[in-house]
Amino acid sequence: MSDPMKQSFYDLHQHGFIRAGASTPRVRTADVAFNRESILEEARRADEAGLDLLVLPELCLSSYALDDLHMQAALLDAVEAAVGDIVAASTELSPVLLIGAPLRHNSRLYNCALVIARGRLLGVVPKSFLPNYREYYEKRWFAHGRNISGRTIRVGECEAPFGVDLIFAADNLPGFKLFVEICEDYWAAIPPSCEGALAGATIIANLSASNITIGKSDERHLLARAQSARTASAYIYSAAGHGESTTDLAWDGQGMIYELGDLMAESDRFTLDPDLCIADIDCERIVNDRMRMQTFNDAAEHAGRPEDRFRTIAFHHEFKAGDLGLIRPIRRFPFVPNRQHKLDEDCFEAFNIQVDALMRRIQATRPKSLIIGISGGLDSTHALIVAAKACDRLGLPRTTIRGYTMPCFGTSEGTKQNAWKLMNALEITAEEIDIRPAAKRMLEDIGHPFADGEPVYDVTFENVQAGLRTDYLFRLAGQHGGFVIGTGDLSELALGWCTYGVGDQMSHYAVNCGVPKTLIQYLIRWATSTDQFDPQTDAILEAILKTEISPELVPVGEDGEIQSTEEKIGPYELNDFFLHHIVRFGQTPSKVAFLAWHAWHDAKHGIWPSAFPETNKNQYDLATIRKWLESFLIRFFQFSQFKRSAIPNGPKVSSGGALSPRGDWRAPSDAVAGPWLDELKNNVPES
Repeated sequence: MSDPMKQSFYDLHQHGFIRAGASTPRVRTADVAFNRESILEEARRADEAGLDLLVLPELCLSSYALDDLHMQAALLDAVEAAVGDIVAASTELSPVLLIGAPLRHNSRLYNCALVIARGRLLGVVPKSFLPNYREYYEKRWFAHGRNISGRTIRVGECEAPFGVDLIFAADNLPGFKLFVEICEDYWAAIPPSCEGALAGATIIANLSASNITIGKSDERHLLARAQSARTASAYIYSAAGHGESTTDLAWDGQGMIYELGDLMAESDRFTLDPDLCIADIDCERIVNDRMRMQTFNDAAEHAGRPEDRFRTIAFHHEFKAGDLGLIRPIRRFPFVPNRQHKLDEDCFEAFNIQVDALMRRIQATRPKSLIIGISGGLDSTHALIVAAKACDRLGLPRTTIRGYTMPCFGTSEGTKQNAWKLMNALEITAEEIDIRPAAKRMLEDIGHPFADGEPVYDVTFENVQAGLRTDYLFRLAGQHGGFVIGTGDLSELALGWCTYGVGDQMSHYAVNCGVPKTLIQYLIRWATSTDQFDPQTDAILEAILKTEISPELVPVGEDGEIQSTEEKIGPYELNDFFLHHIVRFGQTPSKVAFLAWHAWHDAKHGIWPSAFPETNKNQYDLATIRKWLESFLIRFFQFSQFKRSAIPNGPKVSSGGALSPRGDWRAPSDAVAGPWLDELKNNVPES
């Protein structure tokens, strides 16, 4: 007998997703019977693929490029009869179907979108804006529908709501709320979908018959991306393709799906056979984003609360349940730039946000020196190259930077050598302070067992070292008229993996506080690949990237093993994944686990960041994801907020968020993680 919990966990619908698609069916000019069968063929294909929603092009039932044939009664009669056939056939099909057809109403002809589901014509939406310029002549045939609301229309034997005031909502999938517009509507200065989204629609569908010209595909992408971002929605676009009349125009069959400005999927263009473009839309993510963005609510109020005048057409959606997989791009590294064509530009931007922020702080305080502790690890390395670049751009000698390496009980020879090599290569003022005598004295003074020769390496033992390093740096800043540049990163702040107060949690300016560990690794790689520094520096940076992440606060064991951070708190690549989805969108732990499993369970599946080392391509099973997610929830919600509430100034770098109480994240320091842990326990299988 199958485990119901396991079955529901792998069902995308349980996590707020719906599977949507855009398709351009085969079409023949004015051949309604042929077009009807083509539409049903695509509907059956969508049903087999587990789709919840299928968007087809404008006037696909009649074909678009008909000119005056639109006004022929025989054609319009055939269209109405075909609508009845499609409605009847939809009884056995899961997807909600959106088809385009010319329909008569009150002695007028309208260019319409029909919404069909499980044997019902749910509603009919008329086109609001009719193009009548250049190659377009729609006002010759059609009446606009932008003032139609509260009406019904009869189509053959079916009667259905008619108007531009319709939201189609699944009563058993809370986030599945659909609004429909047609082609030119989203070229308008104020598209109808603006009000549709403000009325509550999470998904906007556009049935289009836009002909293709050079560069027009880019324009459609621009409009769909902008509208999905502006309305905080998913935008599904389906354009007419091969088979339309080419008397004066040509057609490419473009389909695309955007969500909150992100491209989820797009079709092949200029194909002879229909191309079904599919993506799983995260309706819950859309709702959560709107909830966080008060401007969205303000816009709804300013528009006169469209939800009060729109009609909601409820339907029960009989979706395909079970493990259907997940069809959408999921970034393993949500903080790392992934736009291949803009990779250099995005990395340049991330790096220079830090550089520019530090430059401004230098200009404001006019220090005689910049004090930084150099361990030979990732964080201090990145902070140092940011500081070096800031000095270069301000025309300051790099000797303004005073770097200190401070070996103690757990310092390895390799990281110490890397610290010295890096400081020398960058030609900063470099010094070494052995803090072992001071640490021993403090451990003796407080009566710690280590002072008596016992191998006790507890938190106190570690914090004595971390605290002394920070204490020295602050005193050195006072001595040399400078300020301390913090090296701790966003991932460490999320996990509380830092020593509070007199420790690495504190500095005068925390230049890395908005940069997670995975992004720091990638930016250092970018710096070497784009020759931001000289070859000698690049070689040292590459060596540091290959060093295991360690706080080096515990002496090396007899087997030569060094202290491993990730064995203690979990892989940073998973923790950064959890951080992004929980902080940015407030997603439940079970949903984060679902996304993490799809992103990480198979190293051969999905896209890795450009030039990512093959040896670093990891994969994790569900049990491992669950284990480290539980650890993250405890550390983030219950343990570490007091450290974040008192962090120094530092720049936000990623739209994924920062953890400053003056910025993205405000939370009480004495909260409990109970609700999150219970949700994880109740909804995520152990394996």
